[in-house]
Amino acid sequence: MMRLLSACVICSSFCMANDDAENPPTFTPAGHTTDTLDIVRQRLKDKKAVLLDVREREEWDAGHLKSAKLVPLSVVRTGRLPKEMQKDLPKDKPVYCHCRSGGRVLLVSKLLRSKGYDIRPLKAGYEKLLTNGFEKAAPTPAK
Repeated sequence: MMRLLSACVICSSFCMANDDAENPPTFTPAGHTTDTLDIVRQRLKDKKAVLLDVREREEWDAGHLKSAKLVPLSVVRTGRLPKEMQKDLPKDKPVYCHCRSGGRVLLVSKLLRSKGYDIRPLKAGYEKLLTNGFEKAAPTPAK
């Protein structure tokens, strides 16, 4: 696989991408990825990308996607990610992120791109991802 260093038109920083030179990441005018949900789902299945849920812990606990890792916007804003969250953020593959409705992902993407991540914010929120075939995680048993 070839790593491509590309200038991000959204935040004017440079990002390491895992795409080949024929498929550099593209974004909507608002800043969301143009990757289709089918592409996202396949990359997650093939372990060629990761999915972050940037909602807050209470939202996550109410329901989340099986393939997602929790990295809340409030934690990203501190600039100090705990080690357990850092391991969920590879710099050598696309990192898709979702929230409830596609707004918070733009804030997270700006903050994480500046640190060298290939962040691809999804316009689709949690409920839309569920209705498009992304699997809901089993509820965590109460302690």
